[in-house]
Amino acid sequence: MISRLALATALLGAAPAFADVNIYTTRQDFLIRPVTDAFTEKTGIAVNLAFVDKGIVERLRAEGDRSPADLVMTVDVANLKQIADAGVLQPVDSETLEAAVPAELQSPENLWFALTTRARVVYASKERVADGEVTTYEALTDEKWRGRICSRSGVHDYNLALLAAVIAHHDADYARDWAAGVKANLARKPQGNDRAQVKAIWAGECDISLTNTYYMGAMLADPEQKAWAESVRIVYPQFEDGGTHINISGVGMTRAAPNRAEALQLMEFLVSPEAQEIYADLNDEFPVLAGAEPSPLVKSWGTFTPDTTDLNTIADLRAKALRIMEDVDFDG
Repeated sequence: MISRLALATALLGAAPAFADVNIYTTRQDFLIRPVTDAFTEKTGIAVNLAFVDKGIVERLRAEGDRSPADLVMTVDVANLKQIADAGVLQPVDSETLEAAVPAELQSPENLWFALTTRARVVYASKERVADGEVTTYEALTDEKWRGRICSRSGVHDYNLALLAAVIAHHDADYARDWAAGVKANLARKPQGNDRAQVKAIWAGECDISLTNTYYMGAMLADPEQKAWAESVRIVYPQFEDGGTHINISGVGMTRAAPNRAEALQLMEFLVSPEAQEIYADLNDEFPVLAGAEPSPLVKSWGTFTPDTTDLNTIADLRAKALRIMEDVDFDG
């Protein structure tokens, strides 16, 4: 489909016509639109967003070569790998993307590239958890945390990615003991989403939870949830031989991509300093581009050393992590 701007300029002979870029995304429009609007303003290329909450792979397979989608944008490396493994993405050869995105945050086949990162951290009660009490992920099995941890389901993508990282740093046997040890320290049966764990800390049901960083921003912006957020502080645990576990949001180009040239322009724009700061700010996440600044709010949460475990390894270990969570009956 040709955008109105491109069609008008083509008819007037003033400039070559550009095609629109069409994106299938699991992120809501308001979390993406400002950065795509900046791209349109800069290039004259319109961007169409289609929110696809579930079933992107099935949709792309059904559409085949007739798919109108040029790009896919989603979160969590496991989701990006699933889409890549389905054979519905194509490699993208771009020096700009290669230079901007660290090697451990991109597909080795150039099928997807990270755009932002988020950390899986500890939210700790300001009243009941002392400074320095939270140290490493490994130490979350210590008896001092007995009855003090809240968690969402162990088989949720966020917790499976963290457990996969535990496997990567140690081995499967250690990870099984770790998952069982965290389960033994739970204050209640796993339930709810990440925000529900912070609410439970506010309510005094537990003292710490494993939660993604960006939820702090979302809760502070919600009048009902602001008190929950203000009852906790973010603490960045590390692995004993590494840094703080991170995951990503990312982008890939579809195999069908009818507007490949324009889509590549957008992908490269998304890792520019301008776009990185807009996109990270929208989502309360961290830019992947070195030198791009997090928002003042995100900066206020402190600094940390990101773990450098290759996220492709994390994605490959997801199935093993799922079996461990089921073996220890984490949600039981």
